[in-house]
Amino acid sequence: MSGVRDLTLLHTRFTVLETARVPMAVIGSMVFPTLALLFFVVPMREVAGNHLYATQAVVGMSFFAVMTNCLFSFGVGVAEDREKPWDPYLRTLPVGPGPRIAARLLNGLIWSLLSLVPLLVVGWLLTEAGTSVGRFLLCAPLLAAGAMPFLFGGLAMGYCMSAKAALAVAQVLMFGMAFGGGLFLPPSMFPGWLDLLSRFLPSRIGRDLLEWGALGGSLPLVEVAGLVAWAALTLLLAVWAYRRDEGRRFR
Repeated sequence: MSGVRDLTLLHTRFTVLETARVPMAVIGSMVFPTLALLFFVVPMREVAGNHLYATQAVVGMSFFAVMTNCLFSFGVGVAEDREKPWDPYLRTLPVGPGPRIAARLLNGLIWSLLSLVPLLVVGWLLTEAGTSVGRFLLCAPLLAAGAMPFLFGGLAMGYCMSAKAALAVAQVLMFGMAFGGGLFLPPSMFPGWLDLLSRFLPSRIGRDLLEWGALGGSLPLVEVAGLVAWAALTLLLAVWAYRRDEGRRFR
């Protein structure tokens, strides 16, 4: 057991270093959500100066930051690794896929947390966004749970597609899910038909659960069920994609 743990930590260390050596990947994941908050929320005092609207904006940008990291770290990252000669060698070793996959999950978690730091600081200093300590702590597991469909979906993409295809699909999904899920504009501004369709998107479900964690209210049980369904579906896709890739490349 300790050997598996040591291998996981070793893989995590090198995965984090590999990500850090690509400055644009780090800057993009850490700066873009914060810049969006600075340019589109902070100057609008009717939004930034209102506790409810400002908190909703920070919630949306926080989920956008984590969603983006999942799609690119697990989707594009896995696809790029599959095209390197080092990856097929690692997959022939007798250790199994566990340490490598766990290291990739930890790497995504680390960069997701780092991307939230400047965003939360800007929201705290320049807007009226805020919540209690207890609700702030509750938001962490809700954010992790809401990210599961994008984590598993990213893995499915990475094991099914080439790096160029995964990059294009990740970009389309990132902006489509962000706009459709109410991460940039609050769903209260949507027309009725778009609001109805939006409720079926995993980005909207994750955003609404995170908003409930930050602001309170009644727990949206229908959306909890929707999140479980999306997570189960994307997990099945990820397992299928991994086994398909194993069968094609290593039989």
